[in-house]
Amino acid sequence: MRVLVTGGTGFLGAHLVRALSGAGHELRVFARTAPLGGDLRAPAEVLAACAGVDAVVHAGALSAAWGSARDFHAVNVTGTENVLAACRAQGVRRLVHISSPSVVFDGRDQHALTEQAPYAQRFLSVYSLTKKLAEERVRSSGVPFVILRPKALFGPGDRTLLPRLVELARARRLVQIGDGKNQVDLTYVENAVDAILAALASERALGRTYHVTNGEHVPLWETIRGILRALGLDPELRKVSLGAAWTLARALEWRARAFGGEPRFSRYTVAILARTQTYDIRAAREDLGYRPRVTVAQGLERTLAELQHA
Repeated sequence: MRVLVTGGTGFLGAHLVRALSGAGHELRVFARTAPLGGDLRAPAEVLAACAGVDAVVHAGALSAAWGSARDFHAVNVTGTENVLAACRAQGVRRLVHISSPSVVFDGRDQHALTEQAPYAQRFLSVYSLTKKLAEERVRSSGVPFVILRPKALFGPGDRTLLPRLVELARARRLVQIGDGKNQVDLTYVENAVDAILAALASERALGRTYHVTNGEHVPLWETIRGILRALGLDPELRKVSLGAAWTLARALEWRARAFGGEPRFSRYTVAILARTQTYDIRAAREDLGYRPRVTVAQGLERTLAELQHA
């Protein structure tokens, strides 16, 4: 196939590009730092990038816990609209849209959610809201699509999830938020790539949405402490109640909006670290034949090998 990957120089995108190339597909990478440099906010550039391709994997997005609402909307919503318009104009046969399960996360504990769970009624981050709006644009576009929602990607090359926690621990600024009993789902990056490859090929998947995780509900803070021990860092963390952290985060957000800058942490960060968030992946198993090849333990071992030399 001739495949365009938006965001192909990012964490997930780079792993995907290597896998697609290794499988013999003809690749085109669209990203601001790629040889085919481009901006999702520029319709003409997106249109040119989609010329002559069979499929598009839309992994490009602005992903952050804090930022300008205008920037999030411009990249995640308008950028997706530009991709959809280009797919229609160029006759692209399939779009695999990379979304996020945060579109259904409302800040409360959520256990084994299926894809039938409704969108959140309130959003703790502009990122989550714009990913929800982007999904709605995809569904109403008329472009043949598959939506994938990988949760908490990690692996070699990650510069956000585990490295940020380790950086905080090294600075002795990492605290346990909540009672420490919450479970989460993680997704090793190569498993997510497998799901994307399957979504490019499956006819049964067209028009559907899939949660993608490792299929293991892991205790978050026990896992974090195991990572710290493996790196020779102190696993004993100061504990802060969810209520206290939430109140402080609200105040920090208010100050950031009033005076500029970024809060040290947000309510979204607090909820991510304190709440249970697990997802049912039976649909991906049945329709995509998705089987996570790399366990969380194996993935962490590979990731730690990189972090130990950072």
